[in-house]
Formats: sequence, C-alpha cells, structure tokens
Amino acid sequence: MIDVISVENMRLSDQRTIESGTPGTVLMKRAATGIYLASDRWQSAHRITIVTGSGNNGGDGFALAVILHENGISSRILTLSDRTTPDAGFYKEKCVELGIELLPFSPSLLSGSDLIADCILGTGFAGVPRDNVRCAIEEINSLRQNGSYVISADINSGMNGDTGDFSCAVNSDLTVAIGSLKKGQITDSALSITGSIKVAEIGIPPVFKEDEIDASEYGIEVIDLSDR
Repeated sequence: MIDVISVENMRLSDQRTIESGTPGTVLMKRAATGIYLASDRWQSAHRITIVTGSGNNGGDGFALAVILHENGISSRILTLSDRTTPDAGFYKEKCVELGIELLPFSPSLLSGSDLIADCILGTGFAGVPRDNVRCAIEEINSLRQNGSYVISADINSGMNGDTGDFSCAVNSDLTVAIGSLKKGQITDSALSITGSIKVAEIGIPPVFKEDEIDASEYGIEVIDLSDR
C-alpha cells in the first residue's frame, strides 16, 4: 500500500522534513535520482532536453542534469524563467560549473529532442498556464506525437495536483511522482495523460494520513531513495 495525499499535505510534509534536519538540496537530489532511476532510456537517447520552470520542479531538472553528467550522459536545459528558488539555484549553479548547456526556452530549440524531461510546473500549480509556459507545453506535446519520449517530474505540468483537472498540460510517457502520490494523479482525467507512474519515495513522511491505494492495482512502481 502507498500513500495518496493532498498538495497541502505534501507541502507541509516537505516543510517539516526540512525543519527536522534534512536539507532541501538533499531532498532535491533524491528526487532527481528517482527520476533518473525511473527510466532506462537516458543512456540510449541521442538528445536529452530538460525544460525547467522557476520553482523547485525546475530545481529537480537542474539536479537531474547534474546526475546525468555524473553518469556520462549529456543534456541541455531550456529555462522558462531566470528566477529560481534557493535550492534550485544551488543546482543551477552546479550546472553552470559543469558546463551544462543552459538556454532560454524557444520552441525551435526543442526540435530533435528524442527524450524530454518536463520540469516546468509542480504540484502547487492551479489554473491555466500562460504565455511561454503554455507554448512549452504545447511544443512538448507536439514532439511527443512525433515520437519523442516525455518524462514528467513529480506531476504533469499544467495539472491540478488535487483534482487531476487541466486545461493545458503535458502528455507524458512516464510520470515520476516525488515523495508521495498526489490525489489528483489517480483520477480518470489525470490517468489519460500521465503514462506510466512511478513514485520516488525520498524520505518525506506525510504529516497526516489521508488515503492509501494498492500500487499494483495501478501498475505503479515505488523507488525507495529515503536513505540516500
């Protein structure tokens, strides 16, 4: 059985874990490690592009690029914002130090990517994606229709984590939920775009119990990284 929790519970749980002594940068590296371990396609991909937003979801993307580099795999990052959270900024700086290519997002720069990591919007998002974010989502979906493999970090960008509703969201082949599965991710609307789901447990116990599901009934694999 695995936990299924609300977005607010996830936020509080993350906060409590950090306050209890686990740095946010450690949790972010565990999250990125989970994304990396969730797929065996990284090694065979010819061009990997990571698309990042301004929050910690984007930070997972920067940390992922570092982990790929450590494993001898090149990637490039397309950023949708110059702003970062402190933890995301830590890994963005590491990317700069390692010489990983970082470029402002442009639809044309996604061309030729056979593996795309969606690290744009996290579980805190609700509403309608705007401007360049919507453009990025639509371009990712277009490339997926033409054969690109898409992995969403934590949640499909544009989806409401509590309800699974969306007006414009990334369609992925694989979604790697971070910490715990969110309630919206197992709704019918969400399951129409999530592809396979894996949960990376990174050592964030829920502040309070909500729902539980039998992961096998949904074909969900759990990756335990709580001790890393």
